[in-house]
Amino acid sequence: MSTSRVQPSLSEDSQDGATARLEQENAQLRHAIGSHATVDQAIGVLIAIHQIPPAAGFEVLREVSQHTNIKLHTVAESLIGWALGEQLSEPVDRALQDAVHRRSGPAGAERAG
Repeated sequence: MSTSRVQPSLSEDSQDGATARLEQENAQLRHAIGSHATVDQAIGVLIAIHQIPPAAGFEVLREVSQHTNIKLHTVAESLIGWALGEQLSEPVDRALQDAVHRRSGPAGAERAG
């Protein structure tokens, strides 16, 4: 005698809940990818303008974010805007200059690597 296993079908509510969770996860992943690209572009700006290594560029962004209490991706967006001719806010500009100064030159390159 053979028995077949029939998968119980999901109720409509369960399917709606699963769909909603997947849509939310998809939106979060899209946001993360966009934020990552923005941070990478801002690191490129720092590399090009201040001639610091990529790892130091990320540390500069992180430090500016912490010292100004502004989210990292928002600092990165501001830095990209600055590279395109926009003004940086005074707190971001000051924190950026301080962070870059700490990582510039031979001593800063050694600490960053």
